[in-house]
Amino acid sequence: MLREINFDGIVGPSHNYAGLSPGNLAATANAGAVAHPRAAALQGVAKMRANLALGLAQGVLLPHPRPNHDWLAALHTDYAAAAPFLRARALSASAMWAANAATVSPAADTEDGRCHLTVANLVTMPHRSHEWPATLAQLRLAFAHPAFAVHAPVPAPFGDEGAANHMRLCASHGAPGIELFVYGATGGPFPARQHLEASRAVARAHRLDPARTLFVEQAEAAIAAGAFHNDVVAVANERVLLAHEQAFADRAGVQRALTALLPEAEIVEVPAAEVTLEDAIGSYLFNAQLVTPPDGATTLIVPEEARANPRVWGWVQRHLAGNGAIRRVEVVDVRESMANGGGPACLRLRVVCDPTTVDPRFLVDPSRLDMIAKVIERHWPESIAPDSIGDPRLIANIETARRALLEVLGLEELG
Repeated sequence: MLREINFDGIVGPSHNYAGLSPGNLAATANAGAVAHPRAAALQGVAKMRANLALGLAQGVLLPHPRPNHDWLAALHTDYAAAAPFLRARALSASAMWAANAATVSPAADTEDGRCHLTVANLVTMPHRSHEWPATLAQLRLAFAHPAFAVHAPVPAPFGDEGAANHMRLCASHGAPGIELFVYGATGGPFPARQHLEASRAVARAHRLDPARTLFVEQAEAAIAAGAFHNDVVAVANERVLLAHEQAFADRAGVQRALTALLPEAEIVEVPAAEVTLEDAIGSYLFNAQLVTPPDGATTLIVPEEARANPRVWGWVQRHLAGNGAIRRVEVVDVRESMANGGGPACLRLRVVCDPTTVDPRFLVDPSRLDMIAKVIERHWPESIAPDSIGDPRLIANIETARRALLEVLGLEELG
């Protein structure tokens, strides 16, 4: 009964381009642009429909309450009185990046035979540091079954960014795996967001076998080039690791350790001579969903930007023609989220479990996606300009939109 379920974050009605994330080149480059929350959310729904069409299991995570009035109250202010930079951080829709919601270790890897989830603290970025309470509430509701253990975040100051800096390789999703925690030691001009001690704490919380757990340093060059998370330069699925040549500080050591623990591992390394770090980060080639549909053909789901880059798409076509580990490539349009610094992989959290143990309100099929799309079409703002984030009418619209979504999904307790 075990399946990998992709839980996609629904793009929230407050989606805007405030440029709050240093090191995220797309987000900072588009700071001040007009955002289109309705289009962004519908693009996310279309991606989920495409996943279902491939035969994948699909779930959702909900937008957080925005503005975050509790966070502002803790700062002894409110939205009307807050400084503009605090308003922007309180309104952030970055919880849409479900890959940063938590780190997940399936039951096959853990000592107690439960699937463990640790909520990310995201303390490096102020606009994300206040996400964890709402994330924890959702995960404890969705995964309330005894088959799961949901942990509170690692305490500050040890930054933890969740699954975006974690990979798992295994013979099959339900088999015992090798878990790789990718941390940053230095990022040149940008912050290294994943702390080694945070990764070690998560591994201990999940009761992982130390002999089958690797702690891998991300290359400084990758972080400095704009790979603010490991999933911008590497992605894994079952036996396959797809990584840029410059993803890790010690690429040869990573490959040796991995193949020693999992001899059947297939390492697909993209040479820097064919795809530069700049090409990889600009196209989000690696920030893709690497999945196994029911037909067994390992499939890479990439954004349109990957197809638009001749060098990136050339490598993809050569790999497919060479009958490599990746057998199929699907292209999705998530341009609105890409402009805020996240591709297909950023939008989803992978959980291997028995679907019957998950609260069914968090699982979707085509009809349930139709319900979600109708709410988005009716309630999500069509656009948000930078100078409108203080408009009380916009704030009322955003809060009404979220309530409407909770009602249609039967999740009013998250209000």
